[in-house]
Amino acid sequence: MAPIPPGELGPTGGCAPIAVDDGRSHDPRDDGLTLDRLAPGEPVQVLALRDWSNAGSVREPHRHDYHELLWIGAGSGHHLLDGERIPVRPGTAMLIGRGQVHVFEEARDVTAIALRFREEVVLDDTPGWLLAGRGGRTVSVPATEGARLEELAAMLAAETRRPPDRRSAELERHLVSVALLWFERWYDAMRTERRDADDAEVQLQRRFATLLEGDFAAHHDAAHYADALAVPAAALSRALSRVTGRATKELILDRVMLEAARLLRYSDLTIGEIAHRVGFGDQLYFSRAFKRRFDLAPMAYRHEARGEGSGMSMDA
Repeated sequence: MAPIPPGELGPTGGCAPIAVDDGRSHDPRDDGLTLDRLAPGEPVQVLALRDWSNAGSVREPHRHDYHELLWIGAGSGHHLLDGERIPVRPGTAMLIGRGQVHVFEEARDVTAIALRFREEVVLDDTPGWLLAGRGGRTVSVPATEGARLEELAAMLAAETRRPPDRRSAELERHLVSVALLWFERWYDAMRTERRDADDAEVQLQRRFATLLEGDFAAHHDAAHYADALAVPAAALSRALSRVTGRATKELILDRVMLEAARLLRYSDLTIGEIAHRVGFGDQLYFSRAFKRRFDLAPMAYRHEARGEGSGMSMDA
């Protein structure tokens, strides 16, 4: 793959965005950290890095408003993810979750591929538990699989560069999902060899994620999921918080808003129809909840996601 054009991973650090207004905005949580976003109409981005070092030019800690699968082919150094020091190890892949605080503190001759994507491009049958977690999972990529991952990234990069047609969105979604399914295979193989102390909580989180996929539109209440999983609500929330960093109610709302975002991007349903599909009886209440999550009203989000220019600030 070709080297990254200057500024895309930036002279100042490992994950600079490409988006409007220099690609940066502030997190609506107002914690002072920069929030990196993908550009409007660009739900997927693939970056390749060759022999990159950042001596003397470390970027400040920041959050991502997207997920990132980072494959390391060569090099050394370390980065911090939510304050945890993670070494750069060739032959590994890492999943960095949306909202995590990340900084590449040291990079020496790093060759890597970063696959960035928003949740709405992920197919429904892709392992959702991977994205619901804290992220930061690192897996060893078998030597025979590294070349295949590079080839997949090259196909995805080529797809994002070509003029879009009616098949573009589905091809991008399938290629991203293949990468995540491979990641899950490598992760499960690693855990079979070395079971983690938190395995019971991880398994509960997977069961919750599977149940949530079927029930999120009809049930926004945490008690429903605790009852269905036959665990106390407080115990479920504690386990999910340890594994994902978010409580039950937050994860339910995240899934509801993800479905709304997908429908806004990929369907022509009205805002009222989408609100009904994701379990809201009141369109205005839905629009306000959506704007709190995405910092955009639903219709403005639809225009931006489709690259049509928003030009709308109304609640619906």
